[in-house]
Amino acid sequence: MRISDVLRVKGGQVVTVPPETLVEALLSVLAEHRIGAIVVSRDGSSVDGIVSERDIVRALAARGAAVLAEPVSAIHTAEVQSVAPEAALEDVERLMTERRFRHVPVLVDGTLRGIVSIGDVVKERIGELETERSELAGYITGER
Repeated sequence: MRISDVLRVKGGQVVTVPPETLVEALLSVLAEHRIGAIVVSRDGSSVDGIVSERDIVRALAARGAAVLAEPVSAIHTAEVQSVAPEAALEDVERLMTERRFRHVPVLVDGTLRGIVSIGDVVKERIGELETERSELAGYITGER
């Protein structure tokens, strides 16, 4: 399975915010969309960074509530790992596990085409396992 298969089911819509968005406003966007990370983008199609709930918590712990009045560019991760739609699901799963992040933007020629979360990856893996289990049960019972 490829990341393009995940996006085909999930869709390619990505919530973005410009770098000057205040962290306080970012919290509202995260809550409104019920998501754990947002791509920081000047134009909605390039990736300038990514900011997650973890980034916010770390900044709050380090600098206190004053962080809420800062722009997201002060707390976002600027060096963003991305993947292509052709990437194998297992490779992305490994990447997320080894690098310890839960969201990865999907880019085509530098343009944002989607975002995949660890939840998306786990959901697909569970689906694969259920299909395998069903097929195996069919073979065992002679139905296949």
